Amino acid sequence: MRICSFLPSATEIVCELGLVDSLVGVSEECRWPSSVVAKPVVTAARIDPSSLSSLEIDEAVRSSLSDGRSLYTVDAELIEALSPDLIVTQDLCAVCAVSSGELASACPVGAEVVALDPRTFGDVADSVRLLAAKVGAVDRGEELAARMMDTAARVAAAVRELPPARVFFAEWLEPVFCAGHWLPEMIQLAGGVDVIGKPGRPSHATTWETVFALEPELVVVGPCGFGADEAADRARDIEWPCPAVAVDGNGYYSRPAPRLADGVRQLAHLFHPGAVPDPGLPAIRLGAGVGARA
Repeated sequence: MRICSFLPSATEIVCELGLVDSLVGVSEECRWPSSVVAKPVVTAARIDPSSLSSLEIDEAVRSSLSDGRSLYTVDAELIEALSPDLIVTQDLCAVCAVSSGELASACPVGAEVVALDPRTFGDVADSVRLLAAKVGAVDRGEELAARMMDTAARVAAAVRELPPARVFFAEWLEPVFCAGHWLPEMIQLAGGVDVIGKPGRPSHATTWETVFALEPELVVVGPCGFGADEAADRARDIEWPCPAVAVDGNGYYSRPAPRLADGVRQLAHLFHPGAVPDPGLPAIRLGAGVGARA
């Protein structure tokens, strides 16, 4: 089978299923695992976030969406030449990847389009099973999904009797966005309670004044699309009245793939370090402890 993935999380899943050689095309954002970096790029973002502030990125995204312009380019000629049997994308978020509706003029005849649109942690596991079934790897998909759910269940059991930590997870910084979809559920599994975000509901804008008025015990900074170092850099001017830590939102929180289970482990360690060991994921203390590793 020949697969084009427009979605970094789908690329991760395909590789976890042992089918990296079946990937004939990926998006520009597909950078993990490293074995996909040299794959042909069939879609790319029109906005270069590395050269813009968080506010400038937000403004550019809003402008494009309000004008009805896609945030992504699609190389229809390359896709045609690659002759994929399966194209994987999503319809959940116009900011995250090309939607299935944008493929009308770029989908080769005979190619099947699958949209993965999980909204909860359990939905992510189901999307693993769905994609595995599409590529003929049902047993491996069930194994991956079960391992993901089992990891989260074991973490939840370890913190179940502990007082929940009051937490705010920042999915964006300027304007600040609360956690959405599967992230508030991950916080619950890890022994916390999100002071704003609701499980299964979209992320939405709020203000730092609102956040700090709710007196979270910890702010987790994990802006979508960025690793821990850049998250910490983008948060450097915020005055923190409470402990805060920057994490790799791009790898372990914003992408609906099996690595979310590792994110649950990290959150549980941040909330309850005496009950859950440090999984060793990137984490940078902010505020008075800027630069100190968690």
